[in-house]
Formats: sequence, structure tokens, C-alpha cells
Amino acid sequence: MLEYFLAIDIGASSGRHIVGRWDGDKIETDEVYRFPTGVCRKDGCLEWDIDRLFECVVLGIREAFTKHPGIKCLAIDTWAVDYVLMDAENRPIKPCYAYRDLRTEKVIDEVHSIVPFETLYKKTGIQFQPFNTIYQLYADKKAGRLDKAASLLMLPEYLVYRLTGERRREYTNATATGLLSTETGDYDRDITDALGLPERFFETPVAPGTPAGTLKKGIAEYVGGNCRVAMCATHDTASSVEGMDIEGDNPYISSGTWSLLGLKVPRAITTDESLKANFTNEGGVGYIRYQKNIMGMWIINELKRDICPFLSFPEIVALAKASSFEETVDVNSETFLSPQNMKKAFDDTLTQKPSCVGDYFRCATLSLAQGYKKALEELSANTGKTFDRLFIYGGGAKNTLLNEMTQDVCGIQVVPRPVEASALGNLKVQMRAYYRNRR
Repeated sequence: MLEYFLAIDIGASSGRHIVGRWDGDKIETDEVYRFPTGVCRKDGCLEWDIDRLFECVVLGIREAFTKHPGIKCLAIDTWAVDYVLMDAENRPIKPCYAYRDLRTEKVIDEVHSIVPFETLYKKTGIQFQPFNTIYQLYADKKAGRLDKAASLLMLPEYLVYRLTGERRREYTNATATGLLSTETGDYDRDITDALGLPERFFETPVAPGTPAGTLKKGIAEYVGGNCRVAMCATHDTASSVEGMDIEGDNPYISSGTWSLLGLKVPRAITTDESLKANFTNEGGVGYIRYQKNIMGMWIINELKRDICPFLSFPEIVALAKASSFEETVDVNSETFLSPQNMKKAFDDTLTQKPSCVGDYFRCATLSLAQGYKKALEELSANTGKTFDRLFIYGGGAKNTLLNEMTQDVCGIQVVPRPVEASALGNLKVQMRAYYRNRR
């Protein structure tokens, strides 16, 4: 029987189940299921419907077994920073807040008054983002939610737990919490103790490739098969970078809801210059991903939703190419993080009001290219390296106008590769672990 592996790759706007098989030369893939994700706005808050998310995960596994009965292993990756609190009966404590919720705004200054950000950065190497897990947890502490919680699992870890009953804390996702020491690879107890965060939440994380059991009996019966479950690089960007085929010592952009622009480095860079540029040091599979978050296709997708949901992306690109609008915005401004209306956010920021649909999208695309240029300059300065190519992976690599503008603005050859790099990285990690353990 042919040996297949299943990558469940879940992003902030959609999830997909991709079956892979090693043919002796490359990984052949087959997308068998796709489903929308997206946040829910409820009572003024943004949250994830984790029950529906899990239901879609299981439905996709059933589709995978129906089409490819020889599945040997599966793994799940999702976005980072979000988590599920669980009570003493292992039930989720709802809501499961989404990172774009603004509840952390009130606690950030208090966190920094206890542990200055400069200290946090030196210890963890993680850039400041208002949605970092450290701020979310402190907001939950202030709200009394942690008192009810017996344990905590990051979102992909929670989904694995629901499938197998096994608890694992995985390294790449743990690094993104802003609580993991760059020196030890474990949670920094000085930080967690200073903030009064419960020690019971912080089990030592395991490496990507660690087994996590098999499907529970009831789930296996429902999906029509059983297989091993492994922890891949559960942070989707970590999986994405592992799935990239980057030539030479050149930077990458993982282009999706966010644009993650960075470089593989052997150890964390926590210099004052790095802190000032707000670069992050997140765990990879045997390396550090030294990178910067740039507001990515989120801006363009939200503009489409608010202005012209009826237009296709090729039609939008054509309108943007016909525009001559030159003003840009700072795409990393919190103004664009989670506005009620993205068009209004642009209108309130720009001095010159766009006169047509194409103006908005040219402005957004050119602004992203300018954001890439600044990040590349900072990356070069902080690493002492120069680059001749920029590799762009993911769904955003299909945006030909953005690729063209990036090449023109940055003065660098852009190599777009619109493949599902996160699914490939997910598959690579579990395949390596499976065949290594089988020997």
C-alpha cells in the first residue's frame, strides 16, 4: 500500500487538508478539503469558533481517508499566539479570543512596568506586537480567567489533544508567545513569575517531529481509518519556512494574511539595533527565523470585502495597474490591524482621498512594497549581509502586481513561488520523523 501523510494547515482565513506522498524525488500533494476560518465578532470581542474549527478538521480527515486509505501520519499547523484555556475537567474555557481582539491594549503598559520590554526582548528575542501571548495571558489574569484554568494549550496543540487525548507543547509555537528563553529553549520562569502567570501552564516544549499518539477510537471509526499523529512545526510560518526551497543565503517572505520577511540564522539576534527595528527571533527546525511581521494580504482582502466583494482579484489587479495614485500608508500602523472598515481606515489616514477602486488597491500594494523595502534594509543592516534575491512563498506570491512593485521598489530580484509552503513543511517534518522512527 502506498504511504500517505496528511498536513492540516490552518490559516486565519482558511484551512486545508493536503495529502502528500514522497515519490523518491519530491513530495507530491493533493488538496482533499478546504474550509473557511475567520474570526467571529461577538459582544464587541473577536473570537474563534473552536468547536466548528475542530469539526472541520475531523471532516477533512474523513475526506482524506476516503481518497487515500494509506495515510500513515498527520500533523496540524495554525497561526501562533492564540491559545485555549482548559478547566480541571479538560473542557475549554470560552471564549477563545482571536489575536486581533483589542483587549490587550489596557495591560501592555502594566506588563512593561513589571518587566521592561528591553528585558523581554533580550531574554526572548520576540518583537513587540500588541497581540503577543504574553499580553493576552496578562489580560486574562486581570479578568480573572486564569483562576478557572487548570491548563493551557496553543491552538494547534488543542486540536491535537481533541484528536488523540495527548497533550504536547511544541517548540516553534512556544517561541512566539514572548515567554520562551532564547538561551534554554524553555519558558523563562523569571518572566512568568514576575507577571504572576501560573507555573502549571508552562510545560517544557517538545521538538517538531515528536509523536502525539493516534486518533481516538471514536474519531477513527468516524473518519474511516487510523494513523499516527505528530507535532510538526505547529506555527504555520515555521512550517512555511521549512517548506521553502531557498537558494543561497537569501531572505524570504511568507506571504499570506501576514507578510513575514526574514532570514534563517543560527542563533537569536537581540542587539539594540534589532530591538529598535522590531525584528523577531522565532524558532525553526534547527535554526532561528529572524524576521519581521508586515501587515500582508489582510489589508488587500479587507479592502476587497469593504469596497468590491463582487470583483475577482484579476479584475482588482487590472484596476490597480490603471491607477496612478502615489500616496502610501504605513502598513504596520495599528490603524490597519483590525478596523471595523478597512476603506475608512485608508480614508482617515490618507491626505489625498482615492477617487476610484483602483486607487485604493494601488495604494495598498505600493504601501506593502515600501514596507518590504524598509524591512530588507533593516535586515541587511542587522545581519551585515547583502542579498540579490527575495523568495516569496504562499498565496500572496500569486499577486503579480505586488511582485512587480516589490522588485521595482526594493531593487532586488523577486522569485515568486505560489506553493503551499506551510503544508510542505508540515509534511517534511512528519515524514522525516516517521521514517526515522520506523528504522
